[in-house]
Amino acid sequence: MLESSLLIGDFLPLLPPFSSCGVCSLNVPAACGVKSGLGLGSIFRTQVPRFRALMKGLNRVRQTTHRVLGLLFFQRLRGLDRSTVRYIHLSEVREHSTLLKRHLSYSYYVLKCRPRIECNMTKQTASLRTELGHFWRIGWPLLVAQTAQMGTGVVDTIMAARFGDKDLAAIAIGFNIWLPLYLIVLGVMFASSAIIAQDFGAGKIQRIRDHLPQSLWVSVFLSLIVAPLCYYSHLGLPLLGIEGSTAEKSSDYIRMVALGFPAIGIFMALRYHTQGVGITSPFAVAAVIGFIANIPLNYIFIFGAGDIPAMGAQGCGLATAISMWLSAFIITAYVLTKKSLRYYMPPLVPVAPNWLAIKEILVIGGPVGATFFLETAVFAGIALLVSSLGDVAIGAHQIAFNVWDMFYIPMLAIGSAMATRMGHALGAQDQGGVFIALKAGILTSGVISLTTMVILLSVPATIVGVYSNSPDISLLATRLLSFAALFVIIDAVQIVGAFSMRAYKKTGFPFIASMVAYWLIALPLGYYLGIVRADNPFDGAAGFWIGIIVGVVVASAMIAVRLIMLLRQPIPDDFMPHHE
Repeated sequence: MLESSLLIGDFLPLLPPFSSCGVCSLNVPAACGVKSGLGLGSIFRTQVPRFRALMKGLNRVRQTTHRVLGLLFFQRLRGLDRSTVRYIHLSEVREHSTLLKRHLSYSYYVLKCRPRIECNMTKQTASLRTELGHFWRIGWPLLVAQTAQMGTGVVDTIMAARFGDKDLAAIAIGFNIWLPLYLIVLGVMFASSAIIAQDFGAGKIQRIRDHLPQSLWVSVFLSLIVAPLCYYSHLGLPLLGIEGSTAEKSSDYIRMVALGFPAIGIFMALRYHTQGVGITSPFAVAAVIGFIANIPLNYIFIFGAGDIPAMGAQGCGLATAISMWLSAFIITAYVLTKKSLRYYMPPLVPVAPNWLAIKEILVIGGPVGATFFLETAVFAGIALLVSSLGDVAIGAHQIAFNVWDMFYIPMLAIGSAMATRMGHALGAQDQGGVFIALKAGILTSGVISLTTMVILLSVPATIVGVYSNSPDISLLATRLLSFAALFVIIDAVQIVGAFSMRAYKKTGFPFIASMVAYWLIALPLGYYLGIVRADNPFDGAAGFWIGIIVGVVVASAMIAVRLIMLLRQPIPDDFMPHHE
């Protein structure tokens, strides 16, 4: 319980009387105990006409008011000394949101009296139901955006297949080359979300503003490294023994996609900046528009239109690059024009690199990018080994892997939303909030993974029939889906645990766990069971899935044990809440 003296007349009209705020978890009127003889009843009796006038505009500003005032009061009261009398003045509240300036000024002039009331305020951890609401508001735009990004690859595959088999093969090869590089950028820039989420919870608004230019500098540095790697990666295609014309088409595709990599860095910097403060709609809007635009762009450049010649795989790469730049432009315009984000944006002036801030991003994000890269690489390596078992084995394996990938998309959205909410609680030094956000993540991921498992075990033949009519492939794929169902449940534990640790900025251990589990256990064990020991392609493909499952069990166990140890420790005070 913290004591403070507040100018209730400045903010009470903008709060629903005698109700708690779902955003800031503060029950302001109910927590106020009058010590000066002036009760809340006296305020309401003398100010009823003025309050009625203000109530008309309450619904418009209620949500934003809760967010701003709840953040301000929580931040301010956390730092107060019990023996100190402090005031929160109208000017302090007004400067926290330009959106509320007009409404707060109006309340100031309507409320002539400004009674000073000493009150006690208690921060209450939100209930699981309330947390699930916050969780969903962050998570569903992420789910929409990541589904749209996955849909872009599906559209590329479908349209390329209609153009020609060689172009389809070229795009498949090229995609598996540039995707790991893309994931490196995504993983490194994820650090911005973890850093900003904690700063947001701690009330370090100026640090949030100062972080964006440094995040953009990191994106520039990454682009200068990754874009040339992507552009010249086709030089390694001859080492894979790919047929000449297919390799040439794949090279053209990769070089076109490389032109869009600088846009990826900008896109990720802005995406994770807004995600850190709990606003994910910019990412969703940009991703969906980019997905929609990719369809006509693919048609124009793959098949040709007017004076534009048919370019096949090269045209698909060009359409992808244009979509990347379009998405970056849209998210930039959205962030600069959305009023609710202006408070967290820095001035539009050049800013020099801050090497300490850049180092923090790289130290936190580097292991995440390396983890994504190595996980993608190990699954690609397993696919290459399975392909040596024959067309039936690789076809069935690809079906099972694609089904698992469809489950992985919503799990990424859940993990990201949970990490953001946990970061807010960590920054606010709210241990209860950390646990309730983790519970929300566990509950949501449990529902999705169990539902997926039931579907995979109940109708495997129906699922496989969507992909292939081949009896041999269907028989093996049905068997592999039973392994995929088990893998889904175990992988949910790993995903929740890894994102929870990333919320703590502890990204090194999940990287080590993935290295040990996939490269030292899953791949060697899968090779032994699938190549050395198996005497037929069916058992060989199943052997690799057994190796993957054993590896993910090890990774999940390692991360779960480390997370439990982390949760038992007090929250570090290096991001103690304070008012800026």
